[in-house]
Amino acid sequence: MKRILANIKESYNELVYKVSWPTRSELSNSAVVVMFASLIIAIVIFVMDQGFEHLMEFIYGKIF
Repeated sequence: MKRILANIKESYNELVYKVSWPTRSELSNSAVVVMFASLIIAIVIFVMDQGFEHLMEFIYGKIF
């Protein structure tokens, strides 16, 4: 039981004193970057999907 409590105490101390947490502005900047990257990837996938759909319609004709 002492080892478990020591491990928990050591983990807490590391999280509080040794980890460098980002500031609010760094965190918000990173969130904006992730949102724009996600949007760009979504647009690229949409364009590829539409292109593939038109290619299949050209090859096979309209089935439905």
